[in-house]
Amino acid sequence: MDTYILIGNANTRKSSVLRSLTGCFNRSVRDIQLQDNRRAVRFYARAGTLQVTRTTPENFIQEVARARCEAVLLCLAPSAHHTDSTDFPDAQSYVSAFRAIGWRIKGVAVLGQDGGGVRAPNLRQHVLAPTQPVNLTARDVRAQFGWV
Repeated sequence: MDTYILIGNANTRKSSVLRSLTGCFNRSVRDIQLQDNRRAVRFYARAGTLQVTRTTPENFIQEVARARCEAVLLCLAPSAHHTDSTDFPDAQSYVSAFRAIGWRIKGVAVLGQDGGGVRAPNLRQHVLAPTQPVNLTARDVRAQFGWV
């Protein structure tokens, strides 16, 4: 599973950028054209950080499996949920759970300053995301991820 992640604190416009990239309001399957593919790739897109929506790594993995897609785009908060850090851990713990089942982290866009310690080959920080127009951040993230 190719995995693309938006990470940021509250009010860094993660869901707005995801919606701009996919047209997805909450969660949905979308076809997205990548620059290096001749055909569109079937994505599962999920707005809202997994911690805030109280979705464990295991539950999200099952949710994605039911969608039968080739790739996933999701949002994470850098820190664990403030009242339940065991079930809804920090971004690094989610990424570790995804990697443990063989998901390939293809791109990480950090919106704002805090990436939660996540490391990935295609990680880029978008420090102006909280203040610049959403369409500009989405354009930059699209280019970073290699999407048309």
